[in-house]
Amino acid sequence: MNHLNYPPIENHGVIGNLQTVALVSTDGAIDFMCFPSFDSPSVFAALLDGEKGGRFQIAPLIAEARQKQLYLPDSNILLTRFLSADGVAEICDFMPVEPPWPGPCLLRQVKAIRGDLHFRLVCAPRFDYARATHSVESKKNEVVFRSAGPDRLALRLASSVPL
Repeated sequence: MNHLNYPPIENHGVIGNLQTVALVSTDGAIDFMCFPSFDSPSVFAALLDGEKGGRFQIAPLIAEARQKQLYLPDSNILLTRFLSADGVAEICDFMPVEPPWPGPCLLRQVKAIRGDLHFRLVCAPRFDYARATHSVESKKNEVVFRSAGPDRLALRLASSVPL
């Protein structure tokens, strides 16, 4: 999806951890999230400004996919499914209330359910409402984004496969 083609608000699911929330588009993008708490500045705000707002998108590289979102029963775990003749992909998004390590986190699990699928990942945070610059430190399976803004926030993107 073109990042300037704003999806309607009804094409978003909501995940949260009692400290903050994220809006997840049916195209696999985190289009809005303040972090680490509700009253923090945004780090992803493509919903408001597709050029400057920042986003975190994971999407399969398949043609003419239909998208569908649903929550696992009695949970705040959001599944975004991509369905096409080439295959079926699924992204599972959630924010644990009590994460297994210190600090809040957003977890995204990506699966190819059917077919030999490849995925595209774009992680473009924009700290402090896109006013603060940031540095990027890349390693084999992780990338750390560090804000130069007043809060000196750091976001860590970790993966089980090389990035």
